[in-house]
Amino acid sequence: MAGPAKNQPEYGDVSTHNTFPKILAYNARNWPDEVAMREKEFGIWNAFTWADYHDRVRLMALGMKRLGLLRGDVVGIIGDNRPEWVWGEVAAHALGAMSLGIYQDSMGEEVSYLINYAEARIIIAEDEEQVDKLLDLIDDTPCVKHIVYCDPRGMRKYEDPRLVDIADLYRLGEVAHAEDPKLYDREVEEGRGEDVAILCTTSGTTAQPKLSMMQGGQFLDHCVAYLRADPKLPSDNYVSVLPLPWIMEQVYAVAESLISRITVNFVEEQETMMSDLREIGPTFLLLGPRAWESISADVRSRMMDATPLKQRLFDFGMKKGMEALERGEQSKLAHWILFRALKDRLGFSFLKSAATGGAALGPETFRFFLAMGVPLRQLYGQTELAGAYTIHAEDDVDFDSVGKAFDNSEIRIDKPDENGVGEIVARNTGMFLGYYKNEDATKEDVRDGWMYTGDAGYFKKENDHLVVIDRIKDIATTSGGARFSPMFIENKLKFSPFVAESVILGHERPYLSAIICIRFGILSKWAEQRRISFTNYTNLSGQPQVYDLIQREVEEVNATLPEAHRIRKFLLLYKELDPDDGELTRTRKVRRGVINEKYADIIDTIYGDRDKVHVDTMITFQDGTKSRIVTDLKVVTVIKEEANSSQQAAE
Repeated sequence: MAGPAKNQPEYGDVSTHNTFPKILAYNARNWPDEVAMREKEFGIWNAFTWADYHDRVRLMALGMKRLGLLRGDVVGIIGDNRPEWVWGEVAAHALGAMSLGIYQDSMGEEVSYLINYAEARIIIAEDEEQVDKLLDLIDDTPCVKHIVYCDPRGMRKYEDPRLVDIADLYRLGEVAHAEDPKLYDREVEEGRGEDVAILCTTSGTTAQPKLSMMQGGQFLDHCVAYLRADPKLPSDNYVSVLPLPWIMEQVYAVAESLISRITVNFVEEQETMMSDLREIGPTFLLLGPRAWESISADVRSRMMDATPLKQRLFDFGMKKGMEALERGEQSKLAHWILFRALKDRLGFSFLKSAATGGAALGPETFRFFLAMGVPLRQLYGQTELAGAYTIHAEDDVDFDSVGKAFDNSEIRIDKPDENGVGEIVARNTGMFLGYYKNEDATKEDVRDGWMYTGDAGYFKKENDHLVVIDRIKDIATTSGGARFSPMFIENKLKFSPFVAESVILGHERPYLSAIICIRFGILSKWAEQRRISFTNYTNLSGQPQVYDLIQREVEEVNATLPEAHRIRKFLLLYKELDPDDGELTRTRKVRRGVINEKYADIIDTIYGDRDKVHVDTMITFQDGTKSRIVTDLKVVTVIKEEANSSQQAAE
């Protein structure tokens, strides 16, 4: 177990203030004028103090009580990250109800499943887009009694009696408060730390997501342990960009904000994230691996447009930075000629700590940011264990690992092999109560008080850091007996600015192959610079020059891999992998079972003698429109002799 951080700040007593609303009330009493959160709207940052935060939560809670919300009911919340999202969640907890975050880009079937499974009575929806989605499902979700919408734009044409403007909800709350000024306080005081506060969706890599029951008091206790490992102060700034239904955004933007009083900032749109980051200059930042990969790729792509002098300076600065990193140092020369301006451009100049979690981040991407001086750390955890429970110490970053356990957490390796590799099993004070309405699944994953994670890993002998290899079910073996981790190789491929997603194949096959999705935004720019004509994603991915480019990227990755783990063949998919198509989870983890089933013909072609596969299919866009795709996908053999000899040996 890891010890507490040195010189850590003092945090509130969560054993007394053991629910989210209780901590909020404490903050509002003691620091009413201190800024709790900001939201950018129409280009202007609007600030909300702890008093504002508390007042909005009180009015929303009393308004929902007037609408008939009872203790034990469920309030669903769907939309982009906004203050109203958080206020609605804490307001639900104030009444003893449970909050259920629904990913804003979820399709109708997913939304309907979650609402019905949880029997949500009230849904808080951000805007017209989300209201439309809910109204399309209203006949299939009879449990929903009210839909509260936060943005009134475009809503005048609706007449459904279940729709409630948030302004009207506030007015209901004001009336209730005027009639009984102590009502809200009594409701909050009635709440207990052991009450289930959050129903948090699991990643759902193999089936419909399960709902983890998170108790408010235990969740807060775990977040205090997190803050001992990675301290935060009221003067710090955090920018909330990851979806609020995700467990780690619940940790950062809700619980840790309440405990440490860090200011949470909500960007205007996802498209303005980077410019908004520059304006805020956050001290703490949490991004998913795909976001870090995208930022790295964008930096490299911008260098394509730079002058030859700037390109040489970039290459020189990166070289010096990487050399210094290998020595465990920061290059002052690289800082002055490259990294200082680059960090300022990205909005990273004031970062004290940056984190990534939810999936593995490739070592090359990790090195890129560490060399730049971004204090990036890898987190590891599960929804069921209140999110992350390991992290690198500030002076002990090892990009091959996920660090050490928090001081409230225990980790062991179950049934280790001769190399110490086995299943990661863990427990901590924030551990979930169980899966909502699914006792069988709870018993399957939790045994003797320990959570069996399904991940393979081991402890490094030299520093006791935990290393996570892959999902146990995803560790594959070729027909020749070579074991490999698909995720490890996929992460290496995605360090390329031209590769958005990849799926490594080869389980019970003679060799490894890859299905690759191009990074359209960057490759389209690359193609335009070379006057390569294309019409859309499918057309661009089929261009010979693009295949040649990706082949060089694959060959670079192959040069870093053992012979048995090298990619022999690949093809470029005609579309991006998409959570809406079930190919990725909402946290962008590959659903391998779906890929193997959906693209079985393509996979069989890769391992056959044919050099192309004909595709004639329909794809559905997020707005519901469909398009027919008719194309031939080229299968490229990267290592011909080894591929042929492996095929012959297998036969």
